[in-house]
Amino acid sequence: MATEGSVKIVYDEKSLNDGSADEPEMLAVLGYKQELKRNRSLYTLLFQSIAIAALPFGEGGPLLSAVYGGGQLSIFVGWIMILFLASSVALSLAEIASRYPTSAGPYYWSYQLADGSSRTLLSFINGWVWLIGNWTITLSVNFGLASLITATAAIYHPDFTAEPWQLLLIFYAILLVSFVICAFGNRFLPMVDIICAGWTAVSIFIIFIALSAKAASGRHSASYTLGNYDTSLSGWGGFTFCIGLLPAAYTFSAIGMISAMAEEVHDPTIKVPQAMAYSVPVLWSFGLFFVIPICATLPPLLDITEAPGAQALPYIFHTVMGTPGGGLGLMFLVLVVTLFCSISITVAASRTTWAFARDDAMPLSSLWSKVNRGLGVPVWALLLVTVVQMLLGLINLGSTSAFTAFVSVGVQALQVSYGIPIALSLFHKRTQVSQARWKLPSIVGIVSNVVALCWIVFEVVLFSMPTALPVDQTTMNYASVVLMGFMAIAAAWYIIYARKGKLAYRSSARRYRFNTSQLTGVPRHPMAYRQAGS
Repeated sequence: MATEGSVKIVYDEKSLNDGSADEPEMLAVLGYKQELKRNRSLYTLLFQSIAIAALPFGEGGPLLSAVYGGGQLSIFVGWIMILFLASSVALSLAEIASRYPTSAGPYYWSYQLADGSSRTLLSFINGWVWLIGNWTITLSVNFGLASLITATAAIYHPDFTAEPWQLLLIFYAILLVSFVICAFGNRFLPMVDIICAGWTAVSIFIIFIALSAKAASGRHSASYTLGNYDTSLSGWGGFTFCIGLLPAAYTFSAIGMISAMAEEVHDPTIKVPQAMAYSVPVLWSFGLFFVIPICATLPPLLDITEAPGAQALPYIFHTVMGTPGGGLGLMFLVLVVTLFCSISITVAASRTTWAFARDDAMPLSSLWSKVNRGLGVPVWALLLVTVVQMLLGLINLGSTSAFTAFVSVGVQALQVSYGIPIALSLFHKRTQVSQARWKLPSIVGIVSNVVALCWIVFEVVLFSMPTALPVDQTTMNYASVVLMGFMAIAAAWYIIYARKGKLAYRSSARRYRFNTSQLTGVPRHPMAYRQAGS
């Protein structure tokens, strides 16, 4: 039951746990009001997850790292390992997403799962890490698409090397296309995700058949296809294999971003966690048909390291197909997949930005939290995501290594934002997720949480490493420095603005009264009431 004004607001938290509450009531229990249209289903969420992962791009874009990481063994065994590692993260997040189905995501979860006076600070910093992760992983997709386009052009013009300003203009064009589609085509976006999933499946099938049948550079034996391991390229010695895990880890790094769509799907306490949990095995299964033919037909590793634009995939396709037209045809499929990814990941990042602004946790929050009623989209938040990427793209004009750090920090930031609520849930003996509608058996949940945290810690370290040794100023990986810098800025903003009680959410609880005796399982969250009763 809900009434406004001076009448007491009463919600039974049991209705949140058993699913009997409708979605607006469910959001009100969590401290928000319904503003976005719920036009998505389990399948469109799952397809959006597939679009965000963009398998041919996610694995193929950073494939050069796997070449330095030893070649076929790292690619194939790394893909086998990632099924268990990424699944542990997805399952751990899915339980929490079922307990707290809001677009606010990990930073809201962190507050609800923490206790003590530090919970607001922890939630605030995790919110900024989550936001930066969304922005920079979206940046990596869009700039990666621009890089693939220029590398594809080199199939026909081997001597062509795009100037930084040319790459920047292509990058800007991609951003503008994604912005227009996301802003004005919101009602068609679920269909776009369905088309993307179909296009991805067909593309992988075509690539599998084409590479296997043509193999212009030769086919390897089964033992070589699955077991070739060359440690001479990276300089890392025994750690070389771990460098080869980078493409697989990157592919599944954004599996938690689908939580930002929780306020646009019916029955989110079930469908959001299902989409997270199902996305990993579905993507992994398709991935086998992508990585195996590449391993079986891979040209000499040393030759791949000289690929134009440091993009291995166009070079591999061109070499294996034997003709520029064959390479271009396969790259066209990948480029379209990546464009779909650009659209889907931009949508998710804009919803994260909107949710964080809704909690008045960033400058000019009142602007970024506005939802355009005609379009049904937080246009200003979408614009902010686009402009931030444009500004960060300028860094590439001055320093490619500094820009690469911003791309790498996307994975690190997302993993940190995942790790905090998972660790909090485990520390408190999983008492909150045990009340979720979608949850794992106790032992399975504990094992998943522990494996997920170990993998997250390792990922943060892994994405701080340079691909090859020795390093210089241009090949050094500064991602960890950038990540710590962002966290320091977040802490400073908290001290300047949030700690002094200037945030709207600190006083807005007065405008929306809850019978807290009915909400013992959902603690009062000062970052959750800004618009609940407005």
